[in-house]
Amino acid sequence: MSSTDSKSDPQGKLSAARRIAGQLIMIRMPGTVLDEDTAQFLRYNHIRAVCLFRQNMVNAEQLAKLTADLRAVMGPNALIGIDQEGGAVVRATWLPAPPAAMALGAVDDVALARSVGAAVARGIRSLGFNWNFAPVLDLNNNPANPVIGERSFGSDPQRATELALAWMEGSLEQGVACCVKHFPGHGDTHVDSHRDLPTVAKPRSALDALELAPFKAARRAPAMMSAHIVYPALDPEYPATLSRKILTDLLRSEWDYRGVIITDGMDMHAIAGRYGVGNAAVRALAAGADMVMALGNRSTQEETLVSLTMALATADEHDDLGNATVAARLARLDSLAAAYPCAAGAYLTEPADELLMAEAWRRGLTVAGQPQRLADGAKIRLVACADAAGDGVAEAGLPAEAVSALLARRYDVELVTFDDEDNFDWSALPADGRTVILASTTRLRYGEKARNTWRPDLHLVLWNPFQILDIAAPALVTYGFAAAALEAVADWLAGTLEARGRMPVPVTGNFTHGGD
Repeated sequence: MSSTDSKSDPQGKLSAARRIAGQLIMIRMPGTVLDEDTAQFLRYNHIRAVCLFRQNMVNAEQLAKLTADLRAVMGPNALIGIDQEGGAVVRATWLPAPPAAMALGAVDDVALARSVGAAVARGIRSLGFNWNFAPVLDLNNNPANPVIGERSFGSDPQRATELALAWMEGSLEQGVACCVKHFPGHGDTHVDSHRDLPTVAKPRSALDALELAPFKAARRAPAMMSAHIVYPALDPEYPATLSRKILTDLLRSEWDYRGVIITDGMDMHAIAGRYGVGNAAVRALAAGADMVMALGNRSTQEETLVSLTMALATADEHDDLGNATVAARLARLDSLAAAYPCAAGAYLTEPADELLMAEAWRRGLTVAGQPQRLADGAKIRLVACADAAGDGVAEAGLPAEAVSALLARRYDVELVTFDDEDNFDWSALPADGRTVILASTTRLRYGEKARNTWRPDLHLVLWNPFQILDIAAPALVTYGFAAAALEAVADWLAGTLEARGRMPVPVTGNFTHGGD
């Protein structure tokens, strides 16, 4: 689409560019049915990729119909994506709940990781998905990371990579494409890119040894997601998503990566707040991305389409968005869809997969310090956050009442909740002989007041394992709060299960028995 051609037939070139722009973005959609307005938007813009979230899901029957309706509109090259990582990051919540990556790291069994990845794929494939934005290849090398935590397989680049790629191979064998993320690595950040733009200021040698190693080993991955992070050693000016030096020079040229490159959500503040969604989409494609994840609302999707249309229509043949490079992008996306077609069907292995997931959660259960079991009927005081909200990646946390109900099977439970840890006075808890159990049901690390004054007898760490560093108490770590994880806690308390998992990251803390 040269500028000369666009002048001779401007409307025709704009129309052609709009069709191509639609094929290079992935959108999210409202609702649980494909309404005519959304269907028309998909048709008119030739959009072939949609990512679905919990807001789009009710049950298996509804979701299978929705994905079938999407395929009917988007055609045989449709790409229907989902974040079904495991742990807290799952969308279809009724499927067998996979353990978090870090729980699999705690088990350290490549065969189990492969089996879990295969089971995840069987479940989502039965619902009509052909693309899963998993596994996470970020290394767990920063305990203060607000968004990765238990989503990583561990801190050791070799072992974490082996486990993650085994998970991926299991998925690929079952016909679901994986998208490894977040290239070049989101593990060593203390900022969530949903909210701001992080920087990883390490020399190239350090990146090669840690962050980059898993991604270089994952060159067989059908797709790779870029991170909205600045790596000054690789490109001091642009975050990876917008960096030609990273996406083209490093990933394509130096590593010879031939799969699909898709951006992380362009509505995230790290990008949208600095560059604008339309301008950023053009920059991302020019940098080397094949597809832009335009997950905002209809307005931001339109802005993205308009910007891409104009850029494509006016691109010179030798530009980064010229005909040849755009054709290569479309070919990669077509190949992905052809290799992993949407094929919804009966989920025949669900009971077996349920058992597999439960066993994986049980094997990952980990202790820190020497937590003591309590006798049946013991009087306990359970302290937990009142509002276990999601965090922008996970869509919901664990209600305090659910933990209370679990413990009430064996104990006399008094539930004490707090809304704000900084305003919660631990010393005000009655000294009446009840055993105090703290259940950590959110991802957030604890602040200074809690670290200095909270002294439970037992800490149930039901989401972010790095919270064991904040609370001076013996702990039981699950890496997540799926029903099977809670049942593992119940069995440990009953003395019918030993916690044999090993934390796949180096941790040091004070895990002495609670009480001063």
